[in-house]
Amino acid sequence: MFAPARTPPHIGTMILLVAMVVLTLNMFLPALPAMALAFGVSEATMGLAVSAYMVAAGVLQLIMGPISDQVGRRPIILFSMMLYAVASLGTMVATDFTMFLICRLVQAVVLAGSVVGLAALRDMYSTREAAGKMGTVAAAMAIAPMIGPAIGGVLETVLGWRAIFALYTGLGATCLVLCWVDWGETRVEARRTPREQVAAYGALLGSGLFWAYALCTTFSVGTFYVFLSGAPFVALSTFDLSTAWIGAGLGSITGGFMIGSAMTSLFAPKLGLSPLIIAGRSLALLGLCLGAVIFLTGYSNPLVLFGATICVGLGNGLTLPNTNAGMISVRPDLAGSAAGLSGALQLFGGALLTSLTLIWIGQGATPLRLLALMIATSVVALALGLFAAHSAARQLQTE
Repeated sequence: MFAPARTPPHIGTMILLVAMVVLTLNMFLPALPAMALAFGVSEATMGLAVSAYMVAAGVLQLIMGPISDQVGRRPIILFSMMLYAVASLGTMVATDFTMFLICRLVQAVVLAGSVVGLAALRDMYSTREAAGKMGTVAAAMAIAPMIGPAIGGVLETVLGWRAIFALYTGLGATCLVLCWVDWGETRVEARRTPREQVAAYGALLGSGLFWAYALCTTFSVGTFYVFLSGAPFVALSTFDLSTAWIGAGLGSITGGFMIGSAMTSLFAPKLGLSPLIIAGRSLALLGLCLGAVIFLTGYSNPLVLFGATICVGLGNGLTLPNTNAGMISVRPDLAGSAAGLSGALQLFGGALLTSLTLIWIGQGATPLRLLALMIATSVVALALGLFAAHSAARQLQTE
């Protein structure tokens, strides 16, 4: 019953592990005030559980990806899930903030589910098929950002904040057992010497096509970060919306993402990557520009803002599975390294754009200012998508 897996993981296992990445970041957010009070620290200090965690996650991705290319996917995923379960237990029983923060940073190993999962999909499928599978995973797990904070809020209210970390512990243990029985090794190529590994990694870093895919992903996700960080201020100051309505509005972009990802899972194997990437970036930019034009006419309604950002979610759903598949296919033998580097770029880029958004919106929380910044990031993403499509076509002609 608990014999080690010999076959590749099922798609359901991958969906659960990717969802765990999101839940670990957002499910405990409603409990931050209560946790700050329990540990006797300020809100800013308690915020390190989010900001420092994201930095740790970015660094760990840079490490886990190359190691998975060298030693295999299964050892990394099993070790990460075991460490995650132990760290989650530590956060649950922590009696002071320092101990909690250390364990919280170790929890960032859950990112292996995303990094190793992307690499495993490329191990198992061709580029187009991998893009379709990534669309399936993205569409299915997109519900996690919506339900995570709600679950956390209920647990904190009913049982206290430690119940959230008890759930993390249970989920981590469950994922460990699941991966033991349903995550056979997918990487079959022979290991390299350290010198060969460094040389191969250098070739990946020197690929313009890799950087086009990775940066298109970063700026596409960055548009999402700009919206999440700026929209609450705009919704409150311009439209005087309640917290509940702001939350519903923030969910609009996720709804669009689910639809776009489902479309990718259907069309990517037939159409290929480039048409969907360009369509996704064009749709996002078109929706944002249309929203800005409507606001420029003097008509002001929150439905215009959130309607425009539904297009961003839809565009990202069409874009991200395909740019991810393209990025890890530039050098399939380095899929883990590529996934780790791209994931780190998304986190660091998101942190930078979030800071920029708060500065920009601080000078005037208006819909047009927010849309202007989102349009700027979308233009960059579209340009990178076009460059990636051109480079991929040129590379295909030379092969």
